[in-house]
Amino acid sequence: MNEKRDVYGDNMPSEQTPLIQSVPVEERRERYPNTRVRRICTIALTSALSIAAIVFVGFAIAGKTVFPIGDDSKSPNHGGQVPHSGWPESEGIDYEDLKKTLLDTPDGERAREWNQYYSSGPHLAGKNLSQAEWTRDKWVEFGVHHAEVVSYDVYINYPLDHRLALLKDGKVEFEATLEEDVLEEDPTTNLTDRVPTFHGYSASGDVTAPYVFANYGTYQDYEDLVDAGIDIKGKIILVKYGGIFRGLKVKRASELGAIGVIIYDDPGEDGEITEEKGLKPYPDGPARNPSSVQRGSVEYLSVAPGDPTTIGYPSKPGAPRQSTDGKIPDIPSLPISYAEALPLLKALNGHGPKASSFNKYWHKGGLGYKGVEYNIGPTPDSITINMMNKQEYVTTPLWNAIGVINGTVSDEVIVIGNHRDAWIAGGAGDPNSGSAALNEVIRSFGVALKAGWKPHRTIVFASWDGEEYGLIGSTEWVEEYLPWLSASTIAYINVDVGARGPHFATAAAPVLNKAIYEVTSQVQSPNQTVEGQTVRDTWNGHIDTMGSGSDFTAFQDFAGIPSIDVGFASSRSDPVYHYHSNYDSFHWMDKYGDPGFQYHMTMAKIIALLAAKLVEEPVVQFNATDYALGLNKYLSSLEKSISTTSMSKSPLRKLEKSIDAFLKTSIAFDAHAAKLSSQLRSHSSSARRKHKLYRKVRALNTKYKLLERQFLYQPGLDSRTWFKHVVFAPGLWTGYAGATFPGIVEAYNEKDKKAVEKWTGIIIKAVEDATKLLEE
Repeated sequence: MNEKRDVYGDNMPSEQTPLIQSVPVEERRERYPNTRVRRICTIALTSALSIAAIVFVGFAIAGKTVFPIGDDSKSPNHGGQVPHSGWPESEGIDYEDLKKTLLDTPDGERAREWNQYYSSGPHLAGKNLSQAEWTRDKWVEFGVHHAEVVSYDVYINYPLDHRLALLKDGKVEFEATLEEDVLEEDPTTNLTDRVPTFHGYSASGDVTAPYVFANYGTYQDYEDLVDAGIDIKGKIILVKYGGIFRGLKVKRASELGAIGVIIYDDPGEDGEITEEKGLKPYPDGPARNPSSVQRGSVEYLSVAPGDPTTIGYPSKPGAPRQSTDGKIPDIPSLPISYAEALPLLKALNGHGPKASSFNKYWHKGGLGYKGVEYNIGPTPDSITINMMNKQEYVTTPLWNAIGVINGTVSDEVIVIGNHRDAWIAGGAGDPNSGSAALNEVIRSFGVALKAGWKPHRTIVFASWDGEEYGLIGSTEWVEEYLPWLSASTIAYINVDVGARGPHFATAAAPVLNKAIYEVTSQVQSPNQTVEGQTVRDTWNGHIDTMGSGSDFTAFQDFAGIPSIDVGFASSRSDPVYHYHSNYDSFHWMDKYGDPGFQYHMTMAKIIALLAAKLVEEPVVQFNATDYALGLNKYLSSLEKSISTTSMSKSPLRKLEKSIDAFLKTSIAFDAHAAKLSSQLRSHSSSARRKHKLYRKVRALNTKYKLLERQFLYQPGLDSRTWFKHVVFAPGLWTGYAGATFPGIVEAYNEKDKKAVEKWTGIIIKAVEDATKLLEE
């Protein structure tokens, strides 16, 4: 606290600081004029921070602080000593009794209560200290006695003013309100301190120009425009949400010389639930409210998440600040509703080719029934848009709440996290359905603690701040505690939107596939068509590839910690989810998203059981074979995607051989793990045999724990060095969706033969290192 006072004086911003009030910015240090010197200093700083983090964790182990792992001074020596006399059984209560507690405790009414609290007022990043403190205190009440609120000083923006007007011959034809309608039925929409519509990390600017419709604004969409001879330079671009991360729509537009970007939600993305199909809009029906606006960040997430001024190290007071060039946009952008996009789209009618003359990906517009012809433009010089975007950039604190339940084995850790901040006053789906579920998970573990349970492994709970701007809270935390996390962490479980519909969805590192299948088969589904169906029975079993877009990114892609993201999603036949809109409200959730909050409750059960499985099973519940099979699948996909290129595929044959060897070793290693688990279930009670088995288990678990780390390449990907994983990264031009073997893919895309050979060699070495790890 005193440290922050030194930085901000008496004017330190707080959650009560109005959005339109200037917040003092700490004066930036002069950048090093020489890039080589800057690079050397950055490396030195990172090394120093790593050493500092190790020292800090050492204090924690000694019981000097409750963070990050609390007081484990009573934990045993883990070289070979059995954790407790009852090992390998759970300590305090039986594992089956623990699972029963975790299935019986979560409650829909409690989840409803937590969701209503979080979504009752604005909780924008850096303006939600009271919620962080409430969360910490609630966890302590549940029985998590080691809990702290920790802060980072981050560089973000708040909106000051905006304008959007359609001009004809310089006169205003239409001026957008840039607001969402106030609904009598939905109290959240009428709060006086509701958050304006804006983009996180958008550039300030006031520009007037003709404009062009660019479909979704994907890289290929812009290429289609260039191929059609449509000039983008000096134009304002109008695009639909969807397809890729919004920041990349702005990035490519800027690279092609555009001077501004406007993004709207087209009802063509809403499937069967539209006004065109006769359904009423929210609040009277399940269709999209025409005035809904999707806020969101336009930081270049596929380049690096987190604070763009401290890439690679934590944003603590006094940390040197980097340039934001190439990390956030340099042209203004605005989000608008489809109701206010209509006049802009109609004004394009008759100008330029129609979207229908392009490929099939341009044919999904849903406003044709409103008179929109989806002409591309550009508009003539007499028809222009004036867009003004005024942002205040500040260095301001944000707050993570961190709680710890110490296990008997302190260097084997599971982290479970959800972000708390939202773009809006509500956020009942994103993120607070996940917040409510996480609270029920912690409350359930608290019941077990009161019954005498002592976890085998340590559990860390996290309520992240700043996720919406660019995964900031989680990224800064991982950057700060990287040495400890690398040495100790088994897995990270993430829940963002815990419930917005009835369909279970997950993305996971392959080693966790088997665990999530087993856990979902133990939890009853709320949408049973046959009595007794589990979540696994009603789920199609598809597991997505890890990409980005939520707080697992720093764990998976930077630290090499196997991660899983879970949630209940909606389909194109479910009520429209108003993403990042005021209508993502408690009222919408209560009426359409999850009436009865049964999916909130079910999500809590899934997370709790998955955590228990990873925490309590003596042998870490990973499956290396699934990883090897995944690598084979990714290689096949890569070969298919490059089949039309003229470049040689021969380097991939060597990779194929290394993956085959890894598969054979993984099968043998998993069989060894299964045999060891069987021996534990039938072991004799002699202390000598227990010690012998425990040493074997520890050695095996360490290999499982470090397996994912073998796929890190510390110099990082060529064009985005923050990303260290050679198997997983967000797609360079997708942002959300995961890309596999990104180094090779990007090299082939650039037709760079040397880079293909380089990255194939790097990945082969990683696979060989993983094979050796399991063989030793």
